[in-house]
Amino acid sequence: MKAVLQERFGPPGTLRLREIDPPRPATGQVLVRVHAAALNPYDWHMMRGDPYAARLLGGTGLTRPKSRVAGIDAAGVVESAGPGVEGLPPGTPVLGFCPGAFAEYACATAELVTPKPERLTFRQAAAVPMAGVTALRGIRTVGRVRAGQRVLVNGAGGGVGTFAVQIAAALDAEVTGVCSAGNTELVRSLGAAHVIDYTREDFTTARARYDVILDNVGTHPPGRLRRALTPAGVLVANGGGSPGRVFGAIGSMLRVAALDTVTRHRLRPIVPATPAGPAHEDLLAVTALIETGRVTPVVGRTHPLADTAEAMRHVEAGHSRGKTVITVR
Repeated sequence: MKAVLQERFGPPGTLRLREIDPPRPATGQVLVRVHAAALNPYDWHMMRGDPYAARLLGGTGLTRPKSRVAGIDAAGVVESAGPGVEGLPPGTPVLGFCPGAFAEYACATAELVTPKPERLTFRQAAAVPMAGVTALRGIRTVGRVRAGQRVLVNGAGGGVGTFAVQIAAALDAEVTGVCSAGNTELVRSLGAAHVIDYTREDFTTARARYDVILDNVGTHPPGRLRRALTPAGVLVANGGGSPGRVFGAIGSMLRVAALDTVTRHRLRPIVPATPAGPAHEDLLAVTALIETGRVTPVVGRTHPLADTAEAMRHVEAGHSRGKTVITVR
């Protein structure tokens, strides 16, 4: 099969399209014939081995990437199943966390995939797992958003942001999206009652106050973000934009947790969605919202499998509109 290999840490140019043997599903796994895969910041952190603290904690691998084949988010069709798998017979269209997703076939733990909603294309479905689950955790689990609350999503035009706006709107919150000028109409169409172009207005200096702020960008320090919160407001930090190759987002999460102990506001980091964490119930919750039509994945750019390195450069630059997707079939 064709697969994109990441055999050493480095920039996108280290990725190579090669022919390798397809994997075989172990006990509790399914083999997925991949139709599409999505890129995440997680993927370029795995590719570069950043931050270094993640290597020591076992998150990325110590001297080389943990997975020889890149990618994690995929949508496709179950080809076969290993022992102990029920409810996912061959031929079932699925989406989920599939380590080694940038390939024609990938194995996944059966609990980390779910049947694909019929209303989605494979490209849309591939965009769901990591970004959708992270957004759900930020808005519902950590932010505890309720109907009538004022919610601000910073980075509303990106992968997590486009899901977060829709999930908050589905909870009947009054949503404000912060994004670039080119994404204002998109964010409004997703359910945002108000849209702020960050190139023209700094929401941290405006008069509006919010019950929950989900920050996917990380360009404002927590102290400035707190200015835009109500007295009982919650800042949910997604760790984006964290500088430094040593601690990266881990350092930002620790700073937010430390500041939470000395301020009246609640400052909470998100535990990002990864295949290592419990994600099954969250994945089901996101797909349930998709089934009802209240959430629809936003796909910005698509690239063929052979152009995965170029797609990675685009995502790493940090200005993706919705999700960037790799088409495999």
